[in-house]
Amino acid sequence: MTRIALLRPAHLPPAFLSLALLLAVPAAAQDAVPAPAPPAAEWPFAQSDVPVEAGYTFGTLPNGMRYVLRANDNPQGTVLVRLRIGSGSLEEREDERGLAHFLEHMAFNGSKNVPEGEMVRLLEREGLAFGADTNASTGFETTTYKLDLPRSDPALVDKALMIMRETASELTIAPDAVARERGVILAEKRDRTNYALKEVEDEWAFIAPGARYPRRMPIGAEETLRDADAARLRAFYERAYVPGNAVLTVVGTIDVPAVAGAIETRFADWRAAPPPPVPQAGPLDLSRAGETDIYIDPALSERVTVTRLTPWRDEPDTVAQRRTNLLRSIGYRAVNRRFETMARAADAPFRGAGFGTGAIFEIGRATNLVVDGFDGKWQQALEAMAREWRRAMTFGFSDAEIAEQVARTRAGQENAARAADTRSNAAHVAAIDRMLNDGLVPSSPQSALDRFEEFAPSITPETVLAALRADAASLENPLIRFEGRTAPIGGAPALRAAWDAVMAEPLAASARTSAAAFAYDDFGTPGMVTRDSVEPRTGIRRVQFANGVRLNLKRTALEANRVRYRLNLDGGSLLATASDPLATAMTATLPAGGLGKHSQDELDSLLAGRTVSLNLAAGGDTFVSGGATTPADLDLQLSLLAAALTDPGYRREGEVRYRREIANWFLRKDATPAGALGSQLGRILSDGDPRFTVQPPAAYQALSFEKLRAVIGDRLENGAIELALVGDVDEDAAIALVGRTLGALPPREADFLPREDARRRTFTASRAPHLVLHTGEADQALLQWTWPTTDDSDPAMVQRLELLERIVRIELTEELRERLGKAYSPSAASAPSSVWRDYGTFTVAASVAVAEVPAARAALRDVTSQLVRAPVAPDVLERARRPLIESYDNALKSNGGWMALAAQAQSEPERIDRFLGARAIVEGLTAIDVQAAAARWLSPEGAVEVLAVPATVESAG
Repeated sequence: MTRIALLRPAHLPPAFLSLALLLAVPAAAQDAVPAPAPPAAEWPFAQSDVPVEAGYTFGTLPNGMRYVLRANDNPQGTVLVRLRIGSGSLEEREDERGLAHFLEHMAFNGSKNVPEGEMVRLLEREGLAFGADTNASTGFETTTYKLDLPRSDPALVDKALMIMRETASELTIAPDAVARERGVILAEKRDRTNYALKEVEDEWAFIAPGARYPRRMPIGAEETLRDADAARLRAFYERAYVPGNAVLTVVGTIDVPAVAGAIETRFADWRAAPPPPVPQAGPLDLSRAGETDIYIDPALSERVTVTRLTPWRDEPDTVAQRRTNLLRSIGYRAVNRRFETMARAADAPFRGAGFGTGAIFEIGRATNLVVDGFDGKWQQALEAMAREWRRAMTFGFSDAEIAEQVARTRAGQENAARAADTRSNAAHVAAIDRMLNDGLVPSSPQSALDRFEEFAPSITPETVLAALRADAASLENPLIRFEGRTAPIGGAPALRAAWDAVMAEPLAASARTSAAAFAYDDFGTPGMVTRDSVEPRTGIRRVQFANGVRLNLKRTALEANRVRYRLNLDGGSLLATASDPLATAMTATLPAGGLGKHSQDELDSLLAGRTVSLNLAAGGDTFVSGGATTPADLDLQLSLLAAALTDPGYRREGEVRYRREIANWFLRKDATPAGALGSQLGRILSDGDPRFTVQPPAAYQALSFEKLRAVIGDRLENGAIELALVGDVDEDAAIALVGRTLGALPPREADFLPREDARRRTFTASRAPHLVLHTGEADQALLQWTWPTTDDSDPAMVQRLELLERIVRIELTEELRERLGKAYSPSAASAPSSVWRDYGTFTVAASVAVAEVPAARAALRDVTSQLVRAPVAPDVLERARRPLIESYDNALKSNGGWMALAAQAQSEPERIDRFLGARAIVEGLTAIDVQAAAARWLSPEGAVEVLAVPATVESAG
């Protein structure tokens, strides 16, 4: 089994995805007589002693195709369908680079029983939104087609199976369709190319010169994509899309025997053929050492990576191997925890560092030490990281360090076991993917916990250090790679000399201290409940305490052992003013200052093994803290929230971290078209209102926690609070816990302050076009039109605009992507504000080649003008409406959906009315209603155009 584990997973660029698939046609029958099937592939659990969890059904058809089924009802009444082809870009020959991904696109473009252009439309008519519910992805080793069915009725499931059957062997791959799709794929390749991707390409070329995988990026080679024709695509299709190379997964509210029978009926006549041989990712020269690479890009902050290559290990999934892996992972995590502590210090030597070992496909392994330094400080960063790594590998770990990691592991295992019965369909699909991709047997969370507890006494500093030393390479005479904005002084010899010097230094063990107990457990006399009622339609319980704190509770059975929380505190971005536009800019960094009695780093250690979190963000008109905890840890989570309000740390290390990160943001903000446009848009739309305009870098550097305290301190002490708890919550017990924490605080303001003067936001009256310059790729442009609309006070108008948004997206996709082939993923978005009075925006955007800006501008004008002039076609209206209705039908099948209603069920009870009435409004909207909305808001002359082009381009038409 080929395992996907590349050099530094966290450092990879975004996956190359093609957002699409298909859905509803009669199944096709093969005319040819089925050939004998090759030997069936073996399931990974066949040779493992890890027990497979009950509930999965594994099947293999006579032609070699395999399937995995599982009945599951979360979200209730929904189904996930996946078709996995075990070939990706590594399968491509030299003249086929990009054909696996190209072929994935062709799955939309006609099959034996579905005409070209109809597949997406069929999906939309069934309530599946293009991109959100229907997509596909091409990787190095697999191509996967995905359908997220909003309903589990047998007819829809059967249609999904029919479409997957069409994809498997019935694609038309017509020459004219190939020619039309070529522009879309070239547009996707253009959009995906940026500084991060180019950096990865350089890294892989350095690590594995001459290997296959760096030359098989899934997006492909431009020369191949331009020359690809139907014959070459069909040759790849017939070679890779064979039953023995395919696995079909169906998880959800299904009748397993019925679905198994349907699969056999639909796929039995798929002609058997030998699967393609497993392609090689190499060669990889494991003997390489002592080489250095320097890569410069203005968008990259300094990073030094130290690497040694070692042979790949075939380590099948067994109980013994899992124990070894656990010891290794605890060791790596303990080292990285030390790095985290160092990076959080006020005088931190680096921004962050990491240590790990992973497989490079099945051709080798790489042990990496990676450090992100401050510009010009690479040597300081490298030396500090290397010293601490050497201490860990030489002297090992303290009991407290290992106990912290064991506690985290135990908590994760316990939480998973307690929540096992309410795992989502997506969680089961992920487990199946791990089995297919990495050979990991899908065992039950309870059995995993039992094995962990049996093995836990064996997890000691000594066993962890031994496992870590056995797994990691020695890093003697390593490969060293530098990336940054400017080359290091002294070049490659200086990098090598610095490494050699720090490796030769004498070492002394450092003292490690144990964390103290959490210091916040008494907030005064528990608060009394003064109001307690239940909203009859939703069952949301609404409680108010004598001190003014409001609590909203919704008990659900959707996630066992999980309680979601959201705290809203009066204030938010409304506290910013024209004279002090950055008043709340540091809010999200406040938790980095810890609490008065504990630093952030101390909190991480003393709360290890507890499912709690500390965060704060400045929302529009409230400060918000949110996350998830467990019933057992709810008391601690509430204590943490109360402590954050009453005794924030305001430590210097948080200030320092903020200044370093904001400095890096300014150096990178214009590196892509979207980044450059996004940083300028607020200024443009608001005529330079300082509240919505990026300020000079010096203004951010001048910020401090003392200034933040002056703005936010009163809100922390006195501002109105509304807390929502949703999930596996004992309501009465939760009320008592809130009473002894937040409810015990001194009296607070009873209501969120209206701040009407602060809610004024204007939209520019100018319609002059704006040109924004970016420093990214020379052929990338981003064209965006923005119209002023209105706020969200009128529910009917909100729904009209939302439906209009979906219609515009459909029309733009068909015009710019399908008909013209100029853009990969044009967008539309309606944003009526709940904060700013009479303010909202409607935006359309398209990323195109610089030379195609005039054509894109004309397409935006044509689409919006047509919507203004005439009612939209009935079919387009329904294709936009149906997924929107399904989204409302499924909204309360998750705790996230319930939280949206519960978060401010007392301060904004009308939100419940709006939600409950939204579906009926959408159902009642007509094409005339949509046209009226378009005519009111989307006249082409009423838009503000912003165009982002390369800094080398003065004008793009």
